[in-house]
Amino acid sequence: MQAVILAGGKGTRLRPYTTILPKPLMPINDMPILELVIRQLKENGFDDIIMAVGYLAELLEAYFGDGSKLGVRIRYSRETFPMGTIGPLTLIDGLDENFLAMNGDILTNLKYKNLMDFHLQQQAAFSIAMYDKDVKIDLGTLKANENHEIYEYVEKPTLTYQVSMGIYILNRKALDYIPRNAYFDIPSLVHRLIQEKIRVSGFRFRDYWRDIGRKEDYELALDEYETLKSELLSGSI
Repeated sequence: MQAVILAGGKGTRLRPYTTILPKPLMPINDMPILELVIRQLKENGFDDIIMAVGYLAELLEAYFGDGSKLGVRIRYSRETFPMGTIGPLTLIDGLDENFLAMNGDILTNLKYKNLMDFHLQQQAAFSIAMYDKDVKIDLGTLKANENHEIYEYVEKPTLTYQVSMGIYILNRKALDYIPRNAYFDIPSLVHRLIQEKIRVSGFRFRDYWRDIGRKEDYELALDEYETLKSELLSGSI
């Protein structure tokens, strides 16, 4: 199976680290996060990997080469200007009818093959892995009616949202809705598909996930990795 790793961003949320290092090469204990991701992909049957690169691309290419040391095939697609989170797909030839696309900075025990199976069962153009994210509001929240009467007061509530994990399965037909040679991001694609009544499906995942592009999540991932290492490197759950 085929996977596209979206690894062209500048990682501005992790500065100053990413001033000299592309975000996917940020270390999680003894290896870069992207090496861990590739090992997991291989365990799940994804051995044909395309890296969509841009910022500090030469460092990624030097580290991973053709992928043979990890038992996979890796090729590279370079953007010459920022094309957003999904635009780089339009530069890639030979994509499978259904393929995985994901950010290169995700630490999770999601079994990627299960996501592919779900996508095929759904017969969707685009499937998104979703995670329940709790957001703590450190203030008292109020509700008032049109007469300015307060009828609800909740002190420091926790709200739960279903958020994108940065992991997707696309059918090739979804590419028809991405403009060529232009900046285009994933929310714009989702909005366009929904508007055109093209099926977009959500795969709910409730176990372990960290987006290490966020500084606070990166620091948590460093603390949690030793406990989860054997699970993360054993083919996922």
